[in-house]
Amino acid sequence: RLRDTMTVSRPVLAGAACLLLAISVLPLAQAFYLPGVAPRTFKDGESVNMKVQTLVSTETPLQFDYYQLPFCKPKKVHDLPENLGEALAGEKAHTSAFKALMKVDEYCKTLCRMKYTPQQMEEFQDFAILEYRVNMRLDNLPISEMASYALEAKPDKKIEIYNLGYPIGGKLAEEGSKKETDSYVLNNHLRFKIKYHPVDNSDVTGMTEEGEEGNYIVGFTVIPLSIKHTYYGKWNQTAVPYVKLSTCTQPPTGHFERHQPQVIDPAEGGEVVWTYDITWEMSEVKWASRWDVYLQMTDDNIHWFSIVNSLVILTFLTGIVGLIMTRILRKDFARYNEVALSEEDRAEQNREMREETGWKLVYGDVFRAPPMARVLAVYVGTGLQLSVMTVLTLVFATLGFLSPSNRGALLSSVLVFFVLMGLPAGYTSARLAKFFKDENPYRTALLTGTLFPGVCFVIFFSVNMVAWAKQSSSAVPFGTLIVLMFLWFGISLPLIFFGSYLGFRREVMSTPAAVSAIPRQIPPTPWWMSPACSAMVGGLLPFGAVFVEMFFILSSIWQHRFYYMFGFLGLVVGILIITVVEITIVLAYLHLCAEDYRWWWRSFMTAGSVAFYAFMYGTYHYWARSNPAMAFDALAASIYFGYMGIISYAIFVLCGFCGFVATFAFTRKIYGSIKID
Repeated sequence: RLRDTMTVSRPVLAGAACLLLAISVLPLAQAFYLPGVAPRTFKDGESVNMKVQTLVSTETPLQFDYYQLPFCKPKKVHDLPENLGEALAGEKAHTSAFKALMKVDEYCKTLCRMKYTPQQMEEFQDFAILEYRVNMRLDNLPISEMASYALEAKPDKKIEIYNLGYPIGGKLAEEGSKKETDSYVLNNHLRFKIKYHPVDNSDVTGMTEEGEEGNYIVGFTVIPLSIKHTYYGKWNQTAVPYVKLSTCTQPPTGHFERHQPQVIDPAEGGEVVWTYDITWEMSEVKWASRWDVYLQMTDDNIHWFSIVNSLVILTFLTGIVGLIMTRILRKDFARYNEVALSEEDRAEQNREMREETGWKLVYGDVFRAPPMARVLAVYVGTGLQLSVMTVLTLVFATLGFLSPSNRGALLSSVLVFFVLMGLPAGYTSARLAKFFKDENPYRTALLTGTLFPGVCFVIFFSVNMVAWAKQSSSAVPFGTLIVLMFLWFGISLPLIFFGSYLGFRREVMSTPAAVSAIPRQIPPTPWWMSPACSAMVGGLLPFGAVFVEMFFILSSIWQHRFYYMFGFLGLVVGILIITVVEITIVLAYLHLCAEDYRWWWRSFMTAGSVAFYAFMYGTYHYWARSNPAMAFDALAASIYFGYMGIISYAIFVLCGFCGFVATFAFTRKIYGSIKID
């Protein structure tokens, strides 16, 4: 009988077979690199192109395009191609006016001279106040500032940390100043340090030809400086980029004469000369290890503490479930199924059966269809879709296919896996809807394909409208919206309808107890067993098992950091699912013992209530990270809470599915193990 319980093996295997078939066409006899992350060699003196991307801040979720500020531009700006994940994340890249030649050091190169209006200067100051940072990349490596610090426990050991990007400007530190308003400076001089590693055939086997000469770029750092440049006589535009500046030593060697910082003057505007240095440094780091500095983990002890904390909670819940199964249920089963009883024992047993109360009395109602049964079936199917998507994403990420070096791969994979898992989602919702005696398969399939994605799309489109109003680069272009609609209605929805067709062709799932004609009256229950109270209690313990890891995930998303600890994440997600399953089973059993057979929606809500705590923690994270001196921006906050709402909604459906399926199997097991006349 248990084989009928949420039977989804065939569609899941079919989806997995499609993925395995796609992977099998790859050349297995030779190692391969993912598109966009293959090594590239540069010969001495060859031109290397620096690309500019976005302006991001930890103070606000709004990000902007580099050229939305009046920076220096090349004669023609080319937009570089982007994949679906990059488009959704707003990671647009463009060509820049920065020029560099392989292994050629150059100092005090002039980028351009700009005359800014007061309005443009005020715009620079606003971005400096909000601590916006400029993102650039070279040979797919992000630019970063290097900072070093020592741990309190090990003061002699210094740890190098790479902060992505560089600040547009900063507050001017004036000793003894009594100004009412702060002054800010503009970082108009950039000192780039590019690290290279000579071609070594042992570095990337199979990707370089024998005897090939050249260098790999393995590092890209910057030191931003604020210098109010001066020059001799009149400005000579034809001499750019080698204009002789009086603030630079002549010939340029990387040193400067005495100078003042480039103060931002929003009242008068002013002239700014933009300059940069290029320095090259040979490194022992090989190409395959060049991302290690960005992905290094300095807080692994915190992660292990989080996992140990989660395991303690998991062990506690496992003990409770084990107590129910071994002590309480075994006695009930033995009393019901004992065949070798004396006449006196049977008489005593009959008397106890007449007087007993508990879960055994509601066997005629425990499988009665709940209200809004079709919606529940739809959410269960969508929950399976999200669960398989999560597992596949974690597997591919752990294997290294979704490395941050392959930009946009993680978000693209999430969308592709979700779309392809429409087949098992439609199958599961159809099977459950047929069990609930819903004879309209088309409506169930349509709801499965539109309810969860539709809510997410409405939130996403509303957030996108706000981003458009703010002229943020995170606003998704119209072409990308068309692609999303095609994935939704052109691939996902047909797969869901096909899965629903297969599901409705199967026989109805059997149950160990028939449903009585007249519903049993439910006795009054105490307040602490109300649906809202039990749901809140049910979500608290699972959230307590994962909230530490959630801090790192939120910091990575909203603080613009790389997250690559998918091994830890997979372990924590596994602990979350097991904890959700166990707490849902325990609470469902307690309600059945109180003769309350309304476990269908309650099991889903109890498990899904983890999402409520996740959203509340996200709210706390936002206020804890925001600067109290900054004015509250409702539109910018709506972007954060909009995307946080989508994430929490997905957690609700995923965890609700896991709790529901476990409770369904538990209920069938206990009622199938007793004899019912």
